[in-house]
Amino acid sequence: MAQQKKVAKKQVSVRKSVEQPISPAADVSKTPSRYINRDESWLLFNRRVLEEADDATNPLLERLKFLAITASNLDEFLEIRVAGILQQMEEDLGLPQKPDEGGLTSDARMDRLRDWLHRFATDQDQCWTERLAPALEAANIHLVKWKDMTEEDRLFAARFFHDQVDPLLTPVTLDPSHPFPRVLNKALCLALLLRHKRKNRVGVRSPKVLGVITIPRSLPDLVVLPERDGQRNYLLLDELIEAHSERMFRGYEVLGRAAFRVTRNSNLYMQEEEARSVLESVAAELHNRRKGDVVRMEIDATAADVIAERLRINFELEEWQVFRTQAPVNINRLMNLYKEIKTSDFKFPEFHGRRLQLGPKARDVFDELRKRDILLHHPYDSYNTVEAFIAAGTNDPRVISMKQTLYRTSADSSMFRALTEAAQSKDVTVVVELMARFDEASNIRWARELEDAGVQVFHGIYGLKTHCKLALLWRRDPDGVVRSYAHLGTGNYNPVTARFYTDISLLTARPELTEAMQRVFRYLTANWEASHETYRPLLVAPVTLADDMLALIAREEAHARKGHKAHIIAKMNALLDTKTIEALYSASQAGVEIDLIVRGMCALRPGVPGLSERIRVRSIIGRFLEHSRIFWFANGGHEEVYAGSADWMPRNLYERCEVVFPIVDENGKHRLRKEILETYLKDDVKARLMQPDGTYIRATGSGKRISAQDWFMEHATASDSGENRQEASDLPTALPAATEASPKRARS
Repeated sequence: MAQQKKVAKKQVSVRKSVEQPISPAADVSKTPSRYINRDESWLLFNRRVLEEADDATNPLLERLKFLAITASNLDEFLEIRVAGILQQMEEDLGLPQKPDEGGLTSDARMDRLRDWLHRFATDQDQCWTERLAPALEAANIHLVKWKDMTEEDRLFAARFFHDQVDPLLTPVTLDPSHPFPRVLNKALCLALLLRHKRKNRVGVRSPKVLGVITIPRSLPDLVVLPERDGQRNYLLLDELIEAHSERMFRGYEVLGRAAFRVTRNSNLYMQEEEARSVLESVAAELHNRRKGDVVRMEIDATAADVIAERLRINFELEEWQVFRTQAPVNINRLMNLYKEIKTSDFKFPEFHGRRLQLGPKARDVFDELRKRDILLHHPYDSYNTVEAFIAAGTNDPRVISMKQTLYRTSADSSMFRALTEAAQSKDVTVVVELMARFDEASNIRWARELEDAGVQVFHGIYGLKTHCKLALLWRRDPDGVVRSYAHLGTGNYNPVTARFYTDISLLTARPELTEAMQRVFRYLTANWEASHETYRPLLVAPVTLADDMLALIAREEAHARKGHKAHIIAKMNALLDTKTIEALYSASQAGVEIDLIVRGMCALRPGVPGLSERIRVRSIIGRFLEHSRIFWFANGGHEEVYAGSADWMPRNLYERCEVVFPIVDENGKHRLRKEILETYLKDDVKARLMQPDGTYIRATGSGKRISAQDWFMEHATASDSGENRQEASDLPTALPAATEASPKRARS
């Protein structure tokens, strides 16, 4: 492949030492970069997830789940970010390379990432082989090897192979008439080193050749063996196929065998001028995704060198792109072990969020919303409330029209069913984002089915992902007045992920919000041009959001310079936008106290004297995926608080349609600040504090320790009505600032 040959010019040893991170005590304002590299920041985030797999205080199968998540995360990082860097290196070959925000060229970034990736893969291996696998054995949960199985289990597995596996397999022997098969992205395969048993006419043995078996994705990853004497035994499917591989290559001697898997470039590229429609263009590009260049090959650590080398040459990979693993190839499939074991002994206790209690005089949710806004914190407040709101639009004959955005949804989504049913009697408009990464195929299917049901389906503005979370209903109320009712959220309309993503929902009938939402829908369906003030009080990307956020930060800076109360608390998934970071640096230098709760990537350097000494950054990794985006501004004592779909990343601020909405209701503002944000800031169990060099250390505390997620669950369980909430001020005192924490560095 041309890409790999060109990249070869920059090849270095896998174990080449990387530039050491800057010491926490260093004055980063004097270093070449004011920012943390985004890719290394992401790898540190995935390492924090791996730490949860290593944390013995988590239930055993939950630890296994965290390990599987790190593998899934790493797949996406390689097929998008690393693939993108390799592409950039190919395009820049022979030309001056433009440094990124961190001052690194594509070559320099790749040099550093090679070592990071291999070290992380080694740590994943050790987590499995040294800690999780022995712990599973001790709990009588066994991933058995064929050679160690009883004769009874072998007979059971052999019958399964004969009945359900063998008919689907297509073994290929590589020779001039049988070229190397097209290996799909992330498909598990077996490679076999073969030699024909017959000698040629002069008595010379034939040369060694490769055989390949691609394991169909329709087959289960695990074979569940009969439970005996409390022993739960499971056989990986590739182990079963390996055990029967010789009969698939009759006439050949099997000299060696190994499982392998390749990860391909999965970026989608569309040519706007050639696209008949966005839907047709995305559908076509999904086929191209299967054909992307190989970025990584995982192979069993026991594979013979000749097998690994022949595969490497076939896929035109550099040596560093081959990852030998002592854990099962594709650790992500261990998630199936988590799903197969139904017992709760080794899992987090089951949790159900509290249901909404309507007021005593409210006949339905619409009555309630005419009296007050409803703020929900998922999953601690049940997502059933949002589902019921959309279902009410379908079932209530007074509702005459519905509009909604869909970014990701589940295979059996109640939202999808409600919208298709509503279209039989109401006007229903849905804006479907086709290019929600890795959900494109399902979204295309939903879009077509919605159209068939009579829903007006739009795909937003070409070139901008529709990432906002909006639902708007029009209802002719009993008094004859047509009113609008709305849901605005930070999370996807997906009841499945809503059980383990933390998000904020606002249900409201405020005319100023619903009328602004109507204008946003016109923007999405008609590319409606309007002034910045048109969408107020909503902050809408890419029209107003970036400037609005910078203005809110600048206002806090102005308050600080006047000696007024100035404080920012912002919670998000990622912080990468350099304009926003520079605004935060400036505000910090002016005296604004800034607390950032950033789950994943963070390019800002906190706690640097003279630059960001009043900025503290924490990341919380726990049972639930922190997904809510909340932005609180002290505003000199007249606080303002917002929530929405956007992170502080360039793609959210400039390349997507996002909506950030104000929380106007005083009870909602009070809850977000005093209960939710304060609790996150006092977490000293699952929180890590970011250091100036980009590494993280565990938060420490004294006395009663607080896990924010555990506290929210306990609080939700204890309160059905949501009234008389305990506030975070009743919790132990806040933690010291990150820059005051122990200088001990996070493990990297």
